Amino acid sequence: MNTTALRRRSTALLIATAAATALGSATAHADDSPGGWVQSGSSTVSSLTGGEGIATRADGSLLTRGLGSVPLRLRVQGWNHVGDPDISGGYVFDDYQGGDDATSKLFEVTTPAGKTYDYTHPLDSGELLNNSFAAVSPDSQWLVAGEWNTVNRLQVFPAPLTNPSTPSTGGTLAQAGQITLDHSVEDIQGCDFVSATRLVCASDDAAKDVIQVDLPHALDGTPVTGQVSTLFQVPQSSICSGTFESEGVDYDPSAKVLRVEIVPPSVCEVTTTVYSYRPTTG
Repeated sequence: MNTTALRRRSTALLIATAAATALGSATAHADDSPGGWVQSGSSTVSSLTGGEGIATRADGSLLTRGLGSVPLRLRVQGWNHVGDPDISGGYVFDDYQGGDDATSKLFEVTTPAGKTYDYTHPLDSGELLNNSFAAVSPDSQWLVAGEWNTVNRLQVFPAPLTNPSTPSTGGTLAQAGQITLDHSVEDIQGCDFVSATRLVCASDDAAKDVIQVDLPHALDGTPVTGQVSTLFQVPQSSICSGTFESEGVDYDPSAKVLRVEIVPPSVCEVTTTVYSYRPTTG
């Protein structure tokens, strides 16, 4: 999310006293290739604690993140936004960004025992300060993150803590070989791995596209090129009129359920809709 939108939503969520959301019944049109999806349901979460992202715990329950999820100890350090999280092997990976003058971004890992470790990434030349999501590879060795605006890459880092090349108690995190996309994408808000060589991501473009990124091989820290294709559009259905905002993405491999969040406009933004999808094959 860009910082202007962040400030606008923060104000709206604090002053909103009521909201109503109409749940759409539209069905995503899956493509003809393997990896197609069909809508299977929807639910809602509070935007204050769930409007930025979701992840699935081992027991199938959902972890949610919203503007109200930023710990006070991080907020006073200037980290004012949390993005779409991920969970791998019981470890929770959160991504934080600061204000317009930020020169770094933060990734925080919480262990299954509840200990937290902070990893700071100083911005590289040309890197945007936005830290929209964290997506961890199935082998827990690589973390994929994203920026904002129109980009032709996804960032790749050694997964903090779970990749043995990173410091064991927090520290500085450098980029590894990035994913270069075969064509540009716009405002990616969340991604998750559905296999070692495939990610599904939510774009906050006008159509609210959900895209697929196919890799030539599993990530290994070297640069790769990802092939981008469009899967479907997230429904934009609400009693409120205005601009919707796509947010987090999660894939639960045990249940084979893909979830995508979208925040409705105006006062209805206090409640986020989570749409669920199942694969058309497999």
